[in-house]
Formats: sequence, C-alpha cells, structure tokens
Amino acid sequence: MTALRSPEDMFTTELKEIHSAERQLSRAIPRLSKKVSSQRLRDLLEQRLEQGEALIERLENALDEMEAPKARPKNIAAEGLIDDVNQHLDEVEDERLIDPLLLASVQKIEHYCIAAWGAARSMGELLGKEDVVKTMEEVLKEGKELDDEMTKLAEEEINPKMMSGAEEEEEDEEEKGSSGSNGGTGRSSRSSKRGKSN
Repeated sequence: MTALRSPEDMFTTELKEIHSAERQLSRAIPRLSKKVSSQRLRDLLEQRLEQGEALIERLENALDEMEAPKARPKNIAAEGLIDDVNQHLDEVEDERLIDPLLLASVQKIEHYCIAAWGAARSMGELLGKEDVVKTMEEVLKEGKELDDEMTKLAEEEINPKMMSGAEEEEEDEEEKGSSGSNGGTGRSSRSSKRGKSN
C-alpha cells in the first residue's frame, strides 16, 4: 500500500479507491441484473453500469494527468458490500425476496459511493483539482438522482409486491386454520348439546 505523506497522497488514494469500487461494480451489476424480475430495476442497474463506465474512464484520465502510480489496490469496502449481496442471495428461499434484497443492497453500495465522491470533491476543492471536482459534482448529482429513483421504485413497486405476496400466504394459512377450528367447534357444540339433553 502507498504511504500517505501529504494531502495529495490522500486525494490520489481516494480516487484509486473510487476507481476500484467502480471496476468491481462494473463486473457485479451484469450478474445481479440477470437475477431481477422487475424491468424498472433492471433499467436502473443498466443506467448505473453506464454511469460507472464513464466515471472509470474519467478517473483514469485524472490519475494519468496527476502521474499517479498505476498500482490500484482493491477497494475492500466495496468488495465487502458486494460479497454481502451475494451471500444474502445464496440464503434466499423465496424468489419474491430477490428484487427487494437486490434493490436494498445496491442502494447501500450507492450510498457508499456517494460518500466517497463527496470526500473526493471536498479534497479536490482544497487542492485546486478543478477537473476532478467537476467530475465528482456530476457523479454526485447522478448518484443522488439514481438513489431517489431506487427509493421510489421500492416504495411504488418492489416492496408492495413483496408484501402482497406475504399477505396472500397469511390469508391462505388463516383460511386453513379457520376451517380446521370450525370443524372442531362444531363437534364440541354438538357434544355440549347432547350433554344438556341428557
């Protein structure tokens, strides 16, 4: 790992970490997209993929201009968030949970990215890196808009669909339970009537 000896080193490290996170996401998103059933969610993931690819190119140009060393270690925070999604997907037994799980997980990753972009923008402003500041401001705007769209999708489609399926199952269970208990009640009431007549 590169030693941090100056504000410029911190800034370069932040950009490298963002670059690594975007590279990891560019590999993960196509795999995740194959698992979703919501077309709106698939479209948002595709939009995020395109934004990430554009950001990777701009980051590489910025790092080249800064003559930053090419060594770019893996972003372990992004790796952990992506591993978490995959682990939860392996645990899913009800397919209705896949879309809500993926949506929530992608939003967690997006929130991490928004925080990283904001930190890079602030450092870039201090160091007078106008091109990087402009890039970070643009991706921050796009990221927040995408996050709002994902929240809207969760509230309007994904979560209600998950809950309606759960409610239907509960109603089926209640109907089964009530039909069984009615039979038992009927028998007990007849028995009690017989007891009174004797």
